[in-house]
Amino acid sequence: MKHLFAALALAAGLSGCATRWVVDSEVRSFSSMNTVPAGATYRFERLPSQQASEAQQAELEAMAAPALERVGLRRDDANPQYTAQIGARVSAELSPWADPWYYNGGLWPGYPLHRPWGYPAGGYGRGWYGGGWYGPVFTPPANPWYAREVSIVLRELPSHRVVYETRARNDGPYTASAAVLPVMFQAALQGFPNPPAGERRVDIAIPAARD
Repeated sequence: MKHLFAALALAAGLSGCATRWVVDSEVRSFSSMNTVPAGATYRFERLPSQQASEAQQAELEAMAAPALERVGLRRDDANPQYTAQIGARVSAELSPWADPWYYNGGLWPGYPLHRPWGYPAGGYGRGWYGGGWYGPVFTPPANPWYAREVSIVLRELPSHRVVYETRARNDGPYTASAAVLPVMFQAALQGFPNPPAGERRVDIAIPAARD
């Protein structure tokens, strides 16, 4: 049903009739916080691997900052009370509606899965056509499907104790990660600082993309 909902939303957006697009995220959060101090401040914290991709990480942090501000956390690198570690992953998969026989039973051999955010689509591999193998060629996947996940980990200073951890997952046929990821960060912080227990679905509407 989730996949059907996403496909219908995409079709409506492409038709030019829709005025909004609903991003549905599966969210799971863990918290040891009861309240957020008035005027709470934070700074971003980066893992060594994130420091090596500074421009890409700065882009993700810019996507997450509005969601953090919405829940009462103000960025202050000079005098932070918390640190926020931001993560995201985008990977390409075979669509659940793809014909399993169309490409000899699956994705093109050599198609790169689990790409980091920003990696181009397509794959370099060999394909089956007309009874024989041909290639290598650069080919896009058949019926691409994109899986996304974002995460936020808050640590209290100066102890660096983790006080909040949350993740949001989303998948669908649309490629607009630049529009979807900020909304997923917002979904990940739904209920902050006292989120519901267990996994939950969070729907957030955004303006529909138009041609």
